[in-house]
Amino acid sequence: MTSFFRGPITGPKFFAIFASFFIVIISVNLVLAYSAVKTFPGLEVKNSYVASQTFDKDRQAQEALGWNIDARVQHGELHLMITDAGGKPVEAKSVNGTFGRATSVRDDQAPVFVFDGTMYRAPVTTAPGNWNLRFEALAQDGTLFKQRVVVIVES
Repeated sequence: MTSFFRGPITGPKFFAIFASFFIVIISVNLVLAYSAVKTFPGLEVKNSYVASQTFDKDRQAQEALGWNIDARVQHGELHLMITDAGGKPVEAKSVNGTFGRATSVRDDQAPVFVFDGTMYRAPVTTAPGNWNLRFEALAQDGTLFKQRVVVIVES
């Protein structure tokens, strides 16, 4: 050991110990802040006030469709089931979205959905964990249906 760690605690020694604690705390905070900003996926809407003006009307139109949504990954394929209030499969005019991790855009994918008569299928690349499917479907009557579905991928 060096002579710095021996002997009584003096003013300069106390200052060095005290300052080193703050250096560690500030360094960790800077690393965490940088990581948070770097992995932030972005805004949901460009202008929340404008989006709020039609929110209730859009929600009521979406709920009037009576659609139930289920999504899961099996054998490297994303299965999206859209059913009506009676449990029958729904074929929308169009379905598109983003499939990715909840906390990062690094693994985001734009699945190409194909309707097989009972569900929509799209090949995806996954790993175990929590994934989100943020999708939009256009109903046959022109109603836009938006939803975020949590998909848990097992190992």
